[in-house]
Parts: sequence; C-alpha cells; structure tokens
Amino acid sequence: MSYLIPDRFEHGYGLSPAIVDLAAARRPDLILTVDNGIASVEGVARATSLGLPVIVTDHHLPGDRLPEAAAIVNPNQPGCEFAGKHLAGVGVMFYVLAALRARRLASGCIDPDKARLADLLDLVALGTVADLVPLDRNNRILVAQGLRRLRAGRGRPGIVALARVAGRTLDRLSETDIGFALAPRLNAAGRMDSMTLGVECLLAPDEQTALALAAELDGLNRDRRQRQGRMESQAQAQMERWLAAAEDEDPLGYCLFDADWHEGIVGLVAGRLKERTHRPAVAFARSGDGRLKGSVRSIPGVHARDVLANIARARPELLPRFGGHAMAAGLSIPDAQLDAFRRAWLGELERWMSDAVRERRLDSDGPLTAAHLTVETAGVLENGGPWGQGFPPPSFDEQFELIDQRIVGDAHLKMRLCPVDGGPIIDAIMFRRDQLLPEGRPLHCVYRAELNRYQGREQLQLVVEHVQPAGAC
Repeated sequence: MSYLIPDRFEHGYGLSPAIVDLAAARRPDLILTVDNGIASVEGVARATSLGLPVIVTDHHLPGDRLPEAAAIVNPNQPGCEFAGKHLAGVGVMFYVLAALRARRLASGCIDPDKARLADLLDLVALGTVADLVPLDRNNRILVAQGLRRLRAGRGRPGIVALARVAGRTLDRLSETDIGFALAPRLNAAGRMDSMTLGVECLLAPDEQTALALAAELDGLNRDRRQRQGRMESQAQAQMERWLAAAEDEDPLGYCLFDADWHEGIVGLVAGRLKERTHRPAVAFARSGDGRLKGSVRSIPGVHARDVLANIARARPELLPRFGGHAMAAGLSIPDAQLDAFRRAWLGELERWMSDAVRERRLDSDGPLTAAHLTVETAGVLENGGPWGQGFPPPSFDEQFELIDQRIVGDAHLKMRLCPVDGGPIIDAIMFRRDQLLPEGRPLHCVYRAELNRYQGREQLQLVVEHVQPAGAC
C-alpha cells in the first residue's frame, strides 16, 4: 500500500480527475480516500472509467450528489446511523480499520496480537485535535487514550520528535500542546511546501530520522509564522479601510484579498480576523490558474458550508467548487468574480446574522475565591480534560487590580493582577494583544486558570480571554 497526497497548490483538494490519473500510473488495485472524497463526483467517475474501485472515507458534509463509489464511509452522509457525527477524518479511518479487523478476526485470517489498533491512538489523538472537530464524548475518549499512550512514552518517534522540537514535556503532553505546538509544525508542511514531509515524519522508523524531519518542519513553521504576521497586518489594514467606508454601519462579515497572499495561510488569516471581530470572514489568494482560492472561518449560528451552498445554488457561476464544515470551509472562484462573490457573500450573511448571532457570547462559571486561586485548582482543571472544540475548559470572571503590565514575545500582554476583594498577586497573560490596558481603574476579566511550568517549577497563571474596565457594559 502507498499513499498519494495532492499538492494543494498544484492539484487543489480532494480526489480530482488529475489525482486519479496520477494514482492510476502506480497501477493500484483500488483507491481509498481519507478525509476527502465525499464531494469528488468527477474524480470517482474518472477512477471508475479506468476500472479502479474507490472507497471513500470522509467526514465532510455531503453535497446534493454523492459520488458513485464502491463504498462510502461517512457519519454525515444521509442514512448513516453512527452516533459519532463529529469524527475527524482520522477517526473515520480508525473505525474502518476496527471494522476490518473485527471481520478478519472472525474469519480467522489474522493473529489478534499482530493487529493492535490501540497502537494507532496517538495518531488519532493528534489528527482529531488538529482538525478542530468538536470534542463530543466519542472524540474525547479517542483523544484521552491517545494522550495516555504519549505520556507513557508509547508514542511513535515522529510525534515524540515534534514534541521535542516544540519544547514540550512528553509525560505532561496535553491537548493544548497538540493544538498549539505539534499541529502547527505538522501543518506547516502542507501550508508552505508539501505535506509529504509531515507524513514522512509521522512514519519515521526511528528517533534520529524523526528528529531530522521534525527540525525541517520546525523551520517551515517559523517561515509560516513570519508570513502569517505580514498577512495579518495587511488584513487589518484592509479591515480598517472597510470600516471607514462603511461609516457607521456594522459589517456583517469580511471578504478580503491580496495579490501577494499565500494560499496556504489564508485560512489562518481568516480565522484571526474572525476572532478579532466576531464576524464570518473569508480570505482569498491567487492560485495562478485564473482562480482565487479562499478559506472561510465562521462564528456560532452561521454555517460556513451552508452559506456557500446557498450562494452556489443562486449563482453557480460564482462558486464552482467548495466544501467544508459549519465553522470552516474552502472554496475556489474565478478571478474575475471576486466583487460579485463579495456582494453575494454579504447578501447571504443578511439571512444569518441576527442580533443574537452578532453578539459575542462569553460563558463563565463565575468567580474563583481567593482560596481557589491556587496551583492545586489549576491542576484539577488541567486533569479534567481533554478540552477543546465543543468542550471548552472552564472560564471564570471577576474584578482585579492591575499591578503591572508589559508586552512580551510575539505581541502578548503579560500582567500581574490582584483580586479587588483581596487575595494573592497572580501572573496573567493575554495572548495576541499588543496594546497596554488603561491603568487606575479595576478590570473585569474573563479568564482560565492554568499551570505555567518553567524550569521544573509550577505556578498559577491566568489566561485572560476578555478584559474591560470594571462597570463597563
């Protein structure tokens, strides 16, 4: 068995007819897709014409027409009764292997000791967290078991190497480490060059090989961060011009494009813009073939893929290709249709952006007493995970006096806070904030209580998610 990963810059996404032709040159017996294929009607048809059966395994939402594959395994396809609707592509494939193993065990074709799928759970955990799918009960079990194996030193060399180059402690590896340290380095391969480098790292047979590959990924990730920073600054400038042109109107969403943007990074830019504004955002880059490739990031209450589907039904010439989820989607449009698409995008958002959807919601479990602002509390919360999409860690809110503040690292705000009702002075950080807070007035903060580990020491750190002057509406 061999694998073939489409180059996103040359081939786009999914099982296209061009990818089928590349696969056919290797003379396979069949084609098995992972995390794609549910929208590949033309690609599956091409494979069938060549006498190649296709098994589609995917989790993306299907369109109006399903591909005529030999088999489709997708919990979100019509008629599927599988309870775990939020599986990532790696989770779907894990269950396919589990079903195959059960069938072959029943027929006596394999030795149970030589088909241990538990050895794959580190990969399942990595892929599930990296794909940002909701951590429902089923996914939480998969992630928890994968993390348990990694912490016990039973992970594959490639994941261990990624943790090492990211400076993460393996025996305390968390879902946060996967999401913010390992996954970005792995994904940097596909964003900046070819995902083959990431796959080879995960398949590395030994520590030395894995570390060399992980170091390359770390370098690509540094390049990605620099490029992303420049693109985000340009997007911010575009957004400010948009707001100035809109005068007093509150934009329903954003649709941005720059000729110099990197198509592998536009999804990250759209995501950051969505976080800052609480509005759906789409960012485009040139693909070099007369088309623009874009990524959508959305907010609760606005289904990204359904927004695109409605635009495609009304104006098919604007949107020949798209796919995705509720919170994220990808699309390709003709270069000349950008302005028309922007108008259609904003027009469709009018149907979705009610007053309730526009308002950013912050959930809180209330204040923590001074007696609970401790390392012990943070440890209990850490061990209550895995936390993630659809299952966020507890947040708290209360008023603090600002003792001091400074900007550190890549534009993060470091603070020391003291509860207004009395208590200890606590370190706090607000990520991706490059402006100091007004002083001389108590602050109302929404925060998470986490452990900060440094040089073998553990101390309490508040991760501030939102801040405003006390008493402000």
